[in-house]
Amino acid sequence: MSEQSQSRRKYLLATWLSVGNLLIVLVALVLMALASSIAVGRFAERQGLARSELAVTAAREFVRRLGESNLSAARTLADRPTLARLLEDPASPSLGLYLGNYCRDVHATACLLSNGATLVAAYGKVGPWPEVAAAHAEQGERFVLAPVSLGPPLLGAAVGVPAHAGVEVVVLQELAGEVLRQAARQSGAALALHNIRAYHGAPADPLTPLHGAALANGQLAVARIQGLQSYAASAVLVSTTGEPVALLDAQLPTGDFDRTAASYRNGVILISVAVAVLLGIVGILYGLWLSAPVARLADMARRIGLGDFSPAVPAAMPRELDTLARAMDDMRHNLINLTDTLRRQEGEARAVLAGVVEGVFVTDAERRIVYANAQFTRTAPGARGSPLGRFCGDVLYPHTAPGDRPCERDCPIIAARTQGAARLAEQLPLGDGTVRPTIVVSSAPADGRQVQLLRDETDLEAARRARDSVLGNISHEFRTPLAAQLAAIEMLRGGLTTLAPAQQRELLSNVERGVLRLMRLIDNLLESVRIESGQLAMRRQQVDLETTVHAAAELLRALLEQGALRVNVDFHALPERTVPGDAQRLQQVFVNLLSNAAKFAPAGTTIEVGGVPRDSMVEVWVENSGPDLPAGDPAAIFERFRRGDNAEPDAPGLGLGLWIVRSIVERHSGSVRAERTAANRTRFVITLPLESGREDPAG
Repeated sequence: MSEQSQSRRKYLLATWLSVGNLLIVLVALVLMALASSIAVGRFAERQGLARSELAVTAAREFVRRLGESNLSAARTLADRPTLARLLEDPASPSLGLYLGNYCRDVHATACLLSNGATLVAAYGKVGPWPEVAAAHAEQGERFVLAPVSLGPPLLGAAVGVPAHAGVEVVVLQELAGEVLRQAARQSGAALALHNIRAYHGAPADPLTPLHGAALANGQLAVARIQGLQSYAASAVLVSTTGEPVALLDAQLPTGDFDRTAASYRNGVILISVAVAVLLGIVGILYGLWLSAPVARLADMARRIGLGDFSPAVPAAMPRELDTLARAMDDMRHNLINLTDTLRRQEGEARAVLAGVVEGVFVTDAERRIVYANAQFTRTAPGARGSPLGRFCGDVLYPHTAPGDRPCERDCPIIAARTQGAARLAEQLPLGDGTVRPTIVVSSAPADGRQVQLLRDETDLEAARRARDSVLGNISHEFRTPLAAQLAAIEMLRGGLTTLAPAQQRELLSNVERGVLRLMRLIDNLLESVRIESGQLAMRRQQVDLETTVHAAAELLRALLEQGALRVNVDFHALPERTVPGDAQRLQQVFVNLLSNAAKFAPAGTTIEVGGVPRDSMVEVWVENSGPDLPAGDPAAIFERFRRGDNAEPDAPGLGLGLWIVRSIVERHSGSVRAERTAANRTRFVITLPLESGREDPAG
């Protein structure tokens, strides 16, 4: 892959990262803008409703204060001496002029002087005096009324003149015109006042639902009136007796609030666009930065895939990519180790196949030879030169009868393809005209290849002869003690009444020794079978070596007494005498070593058993005064069925004891050796660990 294509891929990843980040940011900004717009709209609406409610409340408070002002103005006028003096002559024009001047000063709609139901003097728009008098009589000194004449509601105050009993000053204020304008200026809203007697709630009026809500709860109601594009509040004005008098409306245009909300939305949109542009630029730079190590890792993966393990994987940021880089570098090291292992195993396999005494060859689906070891090349009749690529029948020349080739009807390679495995006896002609009996064993095909083993029957015959020799040796070893025991038993049976007790005990001792010998032979045979089949299980525990040696000597007491042998156990140089292992197996080790020493030690001598520590190991030996070790490799005496060269011809044993000793000790992570000491004694040394080491291979 070229550098340019790698660059394209890198920038493509950066683009995806940038676009992804930008989309996420845009979605977040859009959602935030929508949420903010909705929140601002709701906030603006709540503000409009609250402002309109506050406006109508302020207007209603203005009306209340206006009533108190009327009452104060009436009290002030009633207490003036001038009014008392002018009332001395009610028909005088001066009384009307004085009353008019005062009414204009307090900005009242009308000022009256009454004596019961009779008007003494009046100035301004009096209105329906009987209704005013009735409202005053019903509500007291402060009153409000809705004229039956359907004019504006009137706010009034009446106070008696102290100097003239029965005369009252009445100040009236019409709730319309300049009064409403003043109230609107204070509340900041457009106000309207409706005489409750004149209100009919027309369906076409957008405020009708609002008025109905206010009349229903008797207080006030607020709402956004879409038809009027305003926030409106309506409150009911009631008299001191609780009678509804008027409906007070306050309206605020929605435009101001909508413009505020729109201004906020526009600001959010502008900020979102600016943030999106900025984050887009940052996202591109971030994508380029983040994709660069990914491209490097991809290049390293490609090189590793092509088998180039030489360069180390560079570190990367952020942490996850650095973890990936470290994992790839570990994978590179593992692949290097695995490749080396595979190459080494391949070399070992080739070396093993080259060292196999049988000929090994591999064929493909057309039975052409694709591999052959050196033994096959040497033994196959037609393998001169190189057999690779040739048909196997042209290399082997198989014949079962003169002129007959079984490649088409009795080929084990073809049979193994259906049976899983096959073997066939072949007669392979040699260059000197002789025929060699050979067994061809074929495996089932794997990936189109089949492995064949070419085994010379001559070697097999030699193995059979070796097997017959071992079986003959075993038969001899069993027959000799059985014959001796049978003779002793016959003598004992015939002389039960004539033989002395000492002679009878001697015969029984002979029988006991024979039985012990047979038991050791059988135990060694069974143990060898277990070891060979991998069924020698080990039970780990702390084993006392001194106790184990004494137990083994006790088992061999009859054999030792026969040779007048003594066993001297001296572990004074061994402070730590316990080792981890299988007590029964270690006892068998010492039984075999003591039995082997008793076999070769001169009669009347002593078998020495001792031990010394060696770092984290312990060495325990068994030595005797017997003959020297066989010439050659001392380790050869530990091989299976191997007997000493200087052993007597009738010396008992199958050559399994020392092999079993080595097998058990090695399964305890130890070792065994044979040596000749400076005192010209034969010593067998076993080395065992003081602490538990590797797992037992058979367990």
